[in-house]
Amino acid sequence: MNYTLNQLQIFLKVVQTTSITKAAEELNLTQPAVSIQIKNLQAQFEIPLLEIIGKKIYITDFGKEIAESAKGILDQVYAINYKTMAFKDQLVGRLKFSIVSTGKYVLPYFLTDFLRVNPGVEISIDVTNREKVLVSQLENEVDFSLISDALENPTFNSIDILTNDLYLVGNNETAKLQPTFNYLEFKNELPLIFREYGSGTRKIMEAYLKKQGVDGLKKIELMSNEAVKQAVLAGLGYSIMPLIGINNEIKSGTLKIIERYGLPISTNWKLIWHKDKNLSPVSKAFLSYMAENKEQIKKTFFE
Repeated sequence: MNYTLNQLQIFLKVVQTTSITKAAEELNLTQPAVSIQIKNLQAQFEIPLLEIIGKKIYITDFGKEIAESAKGILDQVYAINYKTMAFKDQLVGRLKFSIVSTGKYVLPYFLTDFLRVNPGVEISIDVTNREKVLVSQLENEVDFSLISDALENPTFNSIDILTNDLYLVGNNETAKLQPTFNYLEFKNELPLIFREYGSGTRKIMEAYLKKQGVDGLKKIELMSNEAVKQAVLAGLGYSIMPLIGINNEIKSGTLKIIERYGLPISTNWKLIWHKDKNLSPVSKAFLSYMAENKEQIKKTFFE
């Protein structure tokens, strides 16, 4: 057999996400590239690793065993790399993050210099919604998480790293209509576009609308911030969105901010971790780095 470490890594990610699309996103690969590597790996086994029924991927029992073995192999490879770095007196290890979807516009800027100074550190980032982010923390699956709304939970420690402002937006044509938060207007003509249940942005949006006495709206529900943005750009309706994810569209004029009382809604990006977690040397080093550098990073990239 001639399977490669790259094939094992890709297969393991597909098993973890049960999705070619999500695996490609998390590995920064194209969907065709992931599909080809899975096909090449499957060609080396007579027993199916995956079954595709409709558009859903199911992992066979044999596939689960191969995934478990792949995880062991990759862990051993990481261990070898870490030991090599350790002999060179370099900080080594892995940091695992779970972040809400708009966190992808934030976290990379707080990692770049840390990784440059510490090349022996590897990073794993799971991009999902708020509900799953908190579950990953409670189940000790990650070191740190990034969320963007209020968190009053004594289970977690946190540090504020950046302000998060949310605005009502539409495209050029829908913004000209200057909608109000009128029940009939939104219900019958101009839908609001929501994130899925479990999303922090949806939670913030619903809390705001409740304060305005708006309920029972005609709405569209989508599973990612990017999908919401594309729907607003296409003129399907309006949404309340974090500015950090639509800055380019606002600057280019393809999206317009619609001024309304009580907007923007301001929250904070928070880096959180379980208060009982035994922090690794890498985790402690990252927290020290954040304490020393977060203000400068904010000034450089976000002001």
